[in-house]
Amino acid sequence: MSESGGSATDGEPAERGGAAEGGGAAEGAEAAATERSVRREAETGRWDGVRGAALALVGVGVVARRPGLVLLGAVGVGYALYAGVGEAPAAALDVTRTVSDATPEPGDEVTVAVRARNVGDASLADLRLVDGVPPGLEVVDGPARVATALRPGAAVAFEYAVRASRGEHEWESVTAITRNPSGSRERTTAIEPADPARVVCTPELAAGGDLPLRGLTTRSHGRMPTDVGGAGVEFHATREYRRGDPLKRVDWNRRARTGELATVELREERAATVVLLVDARDTAYAAAEPAAETGVEASVGAAGQAFRALLDGGDRVGIAALGPVDCWLAPGAGTAHAARGRETLATDPALAPTPSGDRFYRSLWLRRFRRRLPADAQVLFFTPLVDDAAASLARRIDAHGHLVTVLSPDVTASGTAGERLVGFERRERLRELRSAGIRAVEWGGESFPVAVARATNRWSP
Repeated sequence: MSESGGSATDGEPAERGGAAEGGGAAEGAEAAATERSVRREAETGRWDGVRGAALALVGVGVVARRPGLVLLGAVGVGYALYAGVGEAPAAALDVTRTVSDATPEPGDEVTVAVRARNVGDASLADLRLVDGVPPGLEVVDGPARVATALRPGAAVAFEYAVRASRGEHEWESVTAITRNPSGSRERTTAIEPADPARVVCTPELAAGGDLPLRGLTTRSHGRMPTDVGGAGVEFHATREYRRGDPLKRVDWNRRARTGELATVELREERAATVVLLVDARDTAYAAAEPAAETGVEASVGAAGQAFRALLDGGDRVGIAALGPVDCWLAPGAGTAHAARGRETLATDPALAPTPSGDRFYRSLWLRRFRRRLPADAQVLFFTPLVDDAAASLARRIDAHGHLVTVLSPDVTASGTAGERLVGFERRERLRELRSAGIRAVEWGGESFPVAVARATNRWSP
C-alpha cells in the first residue's frame, strides 16, 4: 500500500510568471513550512567508536614503531574527520494528509494518505517521515512511515490504514528526521500539515434490556413499581368508591356480587433518576492482554446500552466520569437528550480510549459530584474494580443516600500467579460490596445484557 522507501516522485512545478516571482513563491513556501515546525538537533554517535579505535591504533603504532598500524589509524582519523563535516539539512516540507472517511463506524478501516514535498533549496539525502497516528487508533495495513531521499521540488507519498474506534481522534504532527551524508548528525522536525486530519467515530446506542434499578426515586409516572396505589398497570388494592372516581376503575364484579361500589387501585409506577458513572481513571484502562478491550472501553459500551434502555423505559438519565478530566451530563429525557448522551459517551475527552495522564484528586472530585447529583438520584457505577479506591467510593456514595449498583467488567487474567492474585482481590471487593448491601453485577465471557438479566433474576423486586 505504501511506496517503498527511497522511491520519490518529482513534484509538478508551479506555474510561474517570471524568475523573480518564482523565487518569491519558493521562499514563501519554505517560510510557511518553517513556521509550522519545531526542530531538535542531536548527535547520533554513529562514529564515536571509529574515532576511539583510530586514535588507539595511531598510539599503538607509534609506541610499537609499526607504520602499518599508524597508517590504518590515520585512515580511521580521516573517516572521523569526514563524519564531523556538515550539518543535518533543514526539512522544509509541504505536507498534506487526507483520510478516506471522517465519520466511520467502529471497526471500519480508514485509509490515510500522506504526501510530502521538498520546498527547500537543499537536497535531503536521508529523510525519514513518521506520521502522528492518534494513540487510540490501530494501524492495520502498511507502516505509517517512509524512508527516502528528496531533491528540491520532489515529493514522496505513502498510505496506510487504521481501524476506527469510539471517540474523536485527531492526528498529531508528522515527524521528519534528516541526517547529514555521514549520518553523524540528525535533525528532528515536527511538521504540521496545512489541513489537520481527524475522524469522529460515534457508535449507535443499543438497548441492553431492563436495568437493576433499586427502590422508589421520583414522583413522576414511569416504569419503577412502588408500594403506593395510583395510576399503573398492576393490581394493588380495592377501596370504597368515592365520588369522581373513573368508571373504568370501578370493581363491577364486586358490585354484581355484593351490590357495593368499590374502586380498584393499581400499583403506581414512577420514573427513576439515574446517573451512569464510568470509572475513567488511569487504573481503569487495565486489560486482560495488550490487544483486549480495556475496562474503560467495556464500561463505556455497557453504559451506552444502559443509557438507551433507561431512556426507553421513561427514566431520566445522566452521565458522569470518575477521572481527572471533568465530564457531567445532567439527568434528562427526550430525543435531544438521547443525542447529547450518545455524543458524550462517544467523544467526551474524559472517556477517551487512552488515559489522559493528568493527576486525579478523588476528594475534590467527590465533593463536586455530590453537589451535582440530584437528591433523588441513584447511581449505576461502571468500574473494573481493579483497586480498593473504586469499591470505597461506591460505599461512600451509597452511604450519602444515593442507591448504588456496581456493574463491573472482568478485565483480569489468570496466566501468572500475580494475575491470579489480582483476580482474587477483585472478587473479594465484589463480595464485600454485596455484604454491605450494594448490588453488584459482573460480566466477562458473557455479554452485559445477559449478565444483568441473570443477576436480576436473583434479586427480589
